[in-house]
Amino acid sequence: MHKRLFIPGPVDVAPDVLEKMGTQMIGHRTKDASVLQKSISDKMRKVMYTSNEILLSTSSGSGLMEGAIRSCTRKRAAVFSVGAFGDRWYKMATANGVPADKFSSELGQPTTPIMVEEALATGKYDLITITHNETSTGIMNPVAEIAEVVKKYPEVIFCLDTVSSMGGTYIPVDELGVDICITSTQKCLGLPPGMAICSISQKALDAAKQVENRGLYFDLLDLYNYIQKKDYQYPSTPSLSHMYALDYQLDKMLEEGLENRFNRHLEMAKYVREWARKHFEMLAEDQYASNTLTTIKNTKEISIKDLNNKLGERGYMISNGYGDLKDVTFRIAHMADTTLADIKVLLNIIEEILNL
Repeated sequence: MHKRLFIPGPVDVAPDVLEKMGTQMIGHRTKDASVLQKSISDKMRKVMYTSNEILLSTSSGSGLMEGAIRSCTRKRAAVFSVGAFGDRWYKMATANGVPADKFSSELGQPTTPIMVEEALATGKYDLITITHNETSTGIMNPVAEIAEVVKKYPEVIFCLDTVSSMGGTYIPVDELGVDICITSTQKCLGLPPGMAICSISQKALDAAKQVENRGLYFDLLDLYNYIQKKDYQYPSTPSLSHMYALDYQLDKMLEEGLENRFNRHLEMAKYVREWARKHFEMLAEDQYASNTLTTIKNTKEISIKDLNNKLGERGYMISNGYGDLKDVTFRIAHMADTTLADIKVLLNIIEEILNL
């Protein structure tokens, strides 16, 4: 039996979107492929509120995260971490021989503008990475405030991980001054995993030109140059199946209206937070709580495994904690095409199972 997923990705995918994944193949060097790929880029600019070029990658978001820090760090990277995925960005830097320092917040606490100011004021760093939305802790960083600090250092490349938030909340890339904004398909965009997307600024491209060893598959400058020369075709064979579905899903998102979509996510988030405070405790403070998933302290010390087994019998699934928070939290995602009505049904079932 299929379990309705309320986990931080992959998400449930609408049947009509899944059907688009089964579209028959075309040659990836044809004009039709160029039209498809350019169509996606044009629509993603609207979702990201950017005029920058869009790059598509047949990979998870981690691929473009690695590509960003390797392609554009000329001197040293400042990696800010509020959980497991910020830590991953630091591991990518060290694995690629990119000089980097990690600045970690306590679990459940955000990256603050003061932390960023103190790091950049040293003059040691020419690239910064921020996790906009951390799925392990349920933290959504104050990116607008952080952006104001980064703007004071025009030589610094600003990289932003929006893998679990793009398409679920308002992220005005150009207004924030983000140079490389990364997301992927399996979360708020509401598709199966397997494709990542990023915007890239001219400033980031100019920085990449100064880096000698940028890798190959995730060389962002090479990807950019290739699609300019080859009319939105890519150097390696892309996942056309994802592209068909993404192009279709973006139409659905724009038809819903981005503001309506963001409001729907916020409405669900507020409902789950209220429920969490009533029966358990929130990990994040309200002002830093994610709009796309909620991390809840397991104050009743329930067995999440047993709860999920019982939920599974009814066709539902939530997520346990992640990393160091595995046994002390659990997580409920409210993203993509999930509705408030869906959330209410899920929480009612959990209350029945736990006799809350």
